[in-house]
Amino acid sequence: MEQTPLSGIIITGASSGIGQALAELYARPGVLLALTGRDTDRLNAVADTCRNRGAIVEAETVAVTDRAGMQSFIARIASRSRLDLVIANAGVGGGFKTWDQFDGHVRAITDVNIGGVLNTVNPAVPIMVQQGGGQIAIVSSMAGFLSMPGAAPYSATKHFARSYAEELRGMLAPQGIRVSAICPGFVVSRMTARNKFPMPFLMDTEKAADIILRGLAANRGRIAFPWPMLAIIRVLGLLPYPLLDWILRRSPAKD
Repeated sequence: MEQTPLSGIIITGASSGIGQALAELYARPGVLLALTGRDTDRLNAVADTCRNRGAIVEAETVAVTDRAGMQSFIARIASRSRLDLVIANAGVGGGFKTWDQFDGHVRAITDVNIGGVLNTVNPAVPIMVQQGGGQIAIVSSMAGFLSMPGAAPYSATKHFARSYAEELRGMLAPQGIRVSAICPGFVVSRMTARNKFPMPFLMDTEKAADIILRGLAANRGRIAFPWPMLAIIRVLGLLPYPLLDWILRRSPAKD
């Protein structure tokens, strides 16, 4: 009897937050889940939960900033299964204390939020082209629709993530590869737990993951939620720039 091939799903930033919730939703028999994260203990706990749900799990603390390491990790998974879904979820935020730290802060954020996306997505593209299809999801943010001075360079990196996903979607569609930009608002996570300012429409992690899963299943190019926050951002985007600039300069800064 011929064995059904495994369905390979790669999720970065899977040791907590949205990445963890997505891993647990996708965990089922017949799936090879490949998970990366920064915290070994948390990542192993997520892996155990997913194994208990029937998935085969490969969990590794390879950094998304490690180009060669990520390429090797993805190639190894692709050698064991069809590469059906890659979710570039890993991301970091935060602020800096002194201007002497500014350059290092900017480079650390961009290395993960931009370099990490490239190191996750780009090695998967030729594999999916060769196999005749697949799906890629890049996690951006509502911050990717506006330039937030209090979140520099986080907002800029999320602009890149959204735009790159939307460019790839058009470019790779003829190859049978579906691409989505995921743009959540405030979601309960270790990252948002540091925020000391009000977070409107704060959403449970599990609910956010369910919205993402259903959006990917429907092949939505842009999965942006919650809709009230998206509506507010759309209205702000219609304002004359001098007024928008005045408003955004008063947005809270990340810690």
